[in-house]
Amino acid sequence: MVHFSQQQHLWALTLLIPLAIAYVFAIRYKRRIRKMLGNTQLVQQLTNNYLPKRYGLKMVLLLLAIVLLVLAWANLRKPLLEKGGKGNGIDVMLVLDVSKSMLSQDVPPSRLDKAKTFLNALTPAIEHNRIGLVIFAGEAYLQMPLTPDAVATKLFIDNASPDLAPIQGTNIGAALRLADASLDDKEKKYKAIVLVTDGEDLDAGAKAAAEKLAENGTVLYTVGVGTDGGAPIMENGSYKKDANGKTVISKLDAPLLQQLAAETEGKYYFLDDTNQIANTIAAQLNNMQTKPLNNNGGYRDYTLYYGLFLSLAFVLLLLDILIAEKKKGKTVIGYLQSHQSEKKSNQPVHM
Repeated sequence: MVHFSQQQHLWALTLLIPLAIAYVFAIRYKRRIRKMLGNTQLVQQLTNNYLPKRYGLKMVLLLLAIVLLVLAWANLRKPLLEKGGKGNGIDVMLVLDVSKSMLSQDVPPSRLDKAKTFLNALTPAIEHNRIGLVIFAGEAYLQMPLTPDAVATKLFIDNASPDLAPIQGTNIGAALRLADASLDDKEKKYKAIVLVTDGEDLDAGAKAAAEKLAENGTVLYTVGVGTDGGAPIMENGSYKKDANGKTVISKLDAPLLQQLAAETEGKYYFLDDTNQIANTIAAQLNNMQTKPLNNNGGYRDYTLYYGLFLSLAFVLLLLDILIAEKKKGKTVIGYLQSHQSEKKSNQPVHM
């Protein structure tokens, strides 16, 4: 799948707006000056060698060159399947809590941002496996089925937010059930789930879901993000209140997550050092018994297009420089000089 590895640089495309506005104002200014001069015939003669269409063409070339330079900066690339696309691995479902409590900032910059950072660190370390993604709040949603495409996984993780979950709450049980249903139910091994949440389960079905995972041979690793002290939940620009008007404080429920992991002989981790926890869980997953996988290994090499964009931008900028706005011929000064000479030659000679 073609994608931008540095898509945050695409903001530079907004530079096209003020440039386009400046071009429009420049055209209007030139027209106003022509009208102010008054003498239409004289203005026509003075600007006879000026080509307004070329001025517009030069502006279009400049804008296109800027677009190409920004695309090169954002590094558009296409992943290539690793050679020898068959190998051994397991199926791993990533389960990410996107409820509004994950926006709490007791873990800077927020619980959700730290969870994303962790998953983005984990994914490259397990990219030889098949990976899927489930997000959840009050309900669970399959964002990406199992795939060897580690690049696609990162894109879905980066885009995860509470806006993708219209029903709010924290239903860990529904998330685990959906993740388990997305794995192969014919085998009792070769599969794992990594759950990242603050653990505030409002449905109370998580324990039963974990027991079902154990029956199906799925190992559950839970990762808790948040603090014991907790933090208020921002909702519609203000802190969420309960029925009594008191500010709701969201706290990490580590005991629940420890219990869920223990049901499947998995482990619980508190998310403090994201890279360390990612490496630790990756080591656990990579030590599990594996099975043959087709197209295993994800995408390692890329076709890069920035060179093409830079070359085209250079050609357009060169054309912009070479294209003249005026025809070869008399300049305005040349016209005035010739006009004065003509007047002198028409004057009578006094003897």
